[in-house]
Amino acid sequence: MNRLLLIGASGFGRELLAWARDVPAALRDWEPAGFLDQNPSALDGFGIALPIVGDPGSYDPRPGDRFVCAIGDPTVKLRLCRALRARGGKFTNLVHPLAHVPAGNRVGVGVIFCPWAALTTHVTIGDFVTFNCHAGAGHDAEVGDGCTFSAYAETTGNSVLGEGVFLGSHAVVLPSVRVGERALIGAGAVVLRNVPAGATMFGNPAKQVAGFA
Repeated sequence: MNRLLLIGASGFGRELLAWARDVPAALRDWEPAGFLDQNPSALDGFGIALPIVGDPGSYDPRPGDRFVCAIGDPTVKLRLCRALRARGGKFTNLVHPLAHVPAGNRVGVGVIFCPWAALTTHVTIGDFVTFNCHAGAGHDAEVGDGCTFSAYAETTGNSVLGEGVFLGSHAVVLPSVRVGERALIGAGAVVLRNVPAGATMFGNPAKQVAGFA
């Protein structure tokens, strides 16, 4: 049995451990075995029996290791995951049994589908994408590497998300809208028009916010 190592031992990492344990044994070839985190005390006080086995920035993958990434920030997620893969790390997809990921979609590696996440049909998903609870993508949408969907976030039919886009909770990208790489779409935002790369958008309708860090 392979060892599943979760990159990031913060709150989402602990959530992801719970979702991983919900996946029936017949549907996986791994067992949760630990975390990678630069803070060796990140799990103190939470009653998590699994260890932090190393720092994701320097960990040397071993035979039988499989990885998923519990980091929300797309830039950090992509940097760590790509570096770990370059060192030989093998990533797996984590699909919770309550998620809906039908045939007819193209899904990369290192993709996470939390409970009640859903794809419809002919969606293209890149590598290292995270769909949190109740998040989803509509027909013919394209989602670039490293995107993060917070809970209830949605990109709809024929929309395109560039690499490293972050969608806050309840954010919606309307049909056929294109969002440039590494844009940040704030919680509750409704994106009606194309978004330039690196922009930060808030509101309904969503408007670009200058100087937001």
